[in-house]
Amino acid sequence: MDKTYSTAVETDIYNGWEKSGAFTPKIDKTKKPYSIILPLPNANDPMHMGHAVFTIEDILIRYHRMLGEPTLWLPGGDHAGIETQFVYEKKLAKEGKSRFDFDRNTLYKMIWDFVEENREINKAQMKKLGFSMDWTRYHYSLEEPIVKNVLTVFKKLYKDGLVYRDEKIVNYCTHCGTAFSNLEVDYVDEVTSLYYMKYGPFILATTRPETKFGDTAVAVNPKDKRYEIYVGQEITVEGLNGPFKVKVIADEMVDMEFGTGVVKITPAHDPDDFEAGLRHHLEVKKVIGFDGRMNELAGKYAGLTVAKAREQVVADMQEKGMMVKTDTNYQHRIGRCYRCKHIIEPMVAPQWFIKIDKLAKPAIEAAKNGEVKFFPTRFKKSYITWMDNIKDWNISRQIVWGPRIPAWYCLECNPKIKLNFLDKGKNLVTDVYAHIKDKYTYEEIKDGLQSLTAPVEAKFEIEENDKCPICKSKKLLQETDTFDTWFLSGQWPLNTLGFNPEDPEKSSEDFKYFYPTTVLDTLWDILFFWVARMVMFGIYLTGEVPFKTVHLHARVVDAKGQKMSKSKGNVVDPLLMTKKYGTDALRMALVYGIAPASDIVVSEDKIRAHRNFVNKIWNASRFVLMIIDRLQVKDIKLDVDTKILNTDNKDILNKLEIIVKSTTTDLNTYHFGRAAENLYQFFWHEFCDIYIEKVKDRNIEMVPVLLTVLITSLKLLHPFVPFVTEAVYQQLKSTVKLPEDQLMTATWPKS
Repeated sequence: MDKTYSTAVETDIYNGWEKSGAFTPKIDKTKKPYSIILPLPNANDPMHMGHAVFTIEDILIRYHRMLGEPTLWLPGGDHAGIETQFVYEKKLAKEGKSRFDFDRNTLYKMIWDFVEENREINKAQMKKLGFSMDWTRYHYSLEEPIVKNVLTVFKKLYKDGLVYRDEKIVNYCTHCGTAFSNLEVDYVDEVTSLYYMKYGPFILATTRPETKFGDTAVAVNPKDKRYEIYVGQEITVEGLNGPFKVKVIADEMVDMEFGTGVVKITPAHDPDDFEAGLRHHLEVKKVIGFDGRMNELAGKYAGLTVAKAREQVVADMQEKGMMVKTDTNYQHRIGRCYRCKHIIEPMVAPQWFIKIDKLAKPAIEAAKNGEVKFFPTRFKKSYITWMDNIKDWNISRQIVWGPRIPAWYCLECNPKIKLNFLDKGKNLVTDVYAHIKDKYTYEEIKDGLQSLTAPVEAKFEIEENDKCPICKSKKLLQETDTFDTWFLSGQWPLNTLGFNPEDPEKSSEDFKYFYPTTVLDTLWDILFFWVARMVMFGIYLTGEVPFKTVHLHARVVDAKGQKMSKSKGNVVDPLLMTKKYGTDALRMALVYGIAPASDIVVSEDKIRAHRNFVNKIWNASRFVLMIIDRLQVKDIKLDVDTKILNTDNKDILNKLEIIVKSTTTDLNTYHFGRAAENLYQFFWHEFCDIYIEKVKDRNIEMVPVLLTVLITSLKLLHPFVPFVTEAVYQQLKSTVKLPEDQLMTATWPKS
């Protein structure tokens, strides 16, 4: 053996594993399979330390492969909808361009090419981390068969009465130009201003005076005796654009301790107000456009951004004596876009929704009765609580990148459809079809189309036709909204394994054998984004949960406990660490001392320390071979003769028995951190520092014990540090007759 272990061998070792076909399990119906679906990373993003934590999945996969089970780890890549488009738009901005310079088909093709340039890099990086995935079964979320299945499921949901289009309040980012689900909004506590203003006979407090133009009521708590005489009355309010009237309603949503106990109700721009509006049948008046600017209902403030409008409205109200006071130190929870961090605008907009109640109930029951188990178990309660309170799911996004919703509108039947398109001169045209139908041809509109917004009452078909079934016109346009990424990834276990939603009996052999999968390992922060939705879709489409166990792994943070992010400058690049210290050192640092669903610090110092452990494995193995060479053992036997064992040999074999049992138990119960610590302690201290030091000068009778402990230790360590253990194993094969060609497919030790 070389004097030192070189990480340069890692590529050759990985290529050898892959070439052997061991990553690709064969279907054997006499054996129970073990399968994991990789939480699909963004196909366009480089690997970050969070992805490196998938080491836990590789540990499970390597362990179960060594148990002799048909073991599948299925990799994939995610088109990642808004995240990818956001990255690409930043690229365009650096070039002095924007998405509005292109029709949607051109922009889609540009993003496609951009992703394809980087997708193979992502796969290569996962290989560099030693992930023993079945690359023959790799899938990408925009593969044609997968998109076809997603569209089929949407149509099934629609025909089952579970999809509908409605105008509701949504979380809208005017910067990204799309709506988001509640899960995709970051709510942060910020200091803002609370304005106390005159409002008819009342003084009320609000953080949003600029939405006054959309007010349709004021509300008080029904238990508030101060204002009970006003309930049901219509009051006149002095406005900046003239007086207007609103109704006084009583609603328990009002906190009597907030401000003066009176709040203005703007159903179009506040989620709570929207719900109150439904309860009290209030008019919905939209005063903010999707461009983040005030519309014509704001009068002289039309065209101003929300922030500028607020500033000007406050100044004008102060000038007219309508503003009583301002609390400039008011702490308030503000919703921000999880991608661009701009403030989210609640807006009423036509969107596509899934009726979630019918899907949620069996998914809740599956958790309660143990069909799907959670580790740590505390997340079962979190899952059930969230699912009990789940609301209908907004699945439409106003972006280009992703599969389009399969709905078609006839322009002649829906002349109020608003269109955004580039004309032949590449000028942006924004208007309703009725106003421009005689100026532009259908072909010009279709070829230059960027987006359309159909009124909520618009008629549509979910099957593409050559002509309108009603008026026979051929002027049909497909919905430009795309699916929420989680709608597609919620079906990921089904689609990647070959489920056929049109005829489940014709699903692939892979699906019939490997579904339900065994374990879903992911970060706890997407328990509701992804895990819950996969359970709902799995049961809805197959009657079975998509996985038996949900394991929620740790989150990587910096030394100060902060989540790693590029903006904070605290990111540790895993690929840089593997280049500097080797993959095994990084892998060991990621699992040593961790607890499930906790925060872990992975510093360069910790990685460097585990490089020392990797070197210890190599050096100790080299020393064992040197002892054997010195003793000139010609016919090396691995069988241990228990009759001639001395105390030292008995002691190390007893300790080996204990570590085999504990490691097996820990892996079966997802205690990876404890397993890593115990293996580290056993190998470094019990085997190297104590046993080898005691027996290094003894005779040939101790060689079988020495080799038994070494080879068993390599097997136990292999799932954690696969490269150095495989490298040592191959070196041992040149001296000792070993029954298996590679350590990766060797038999797991039995106690």
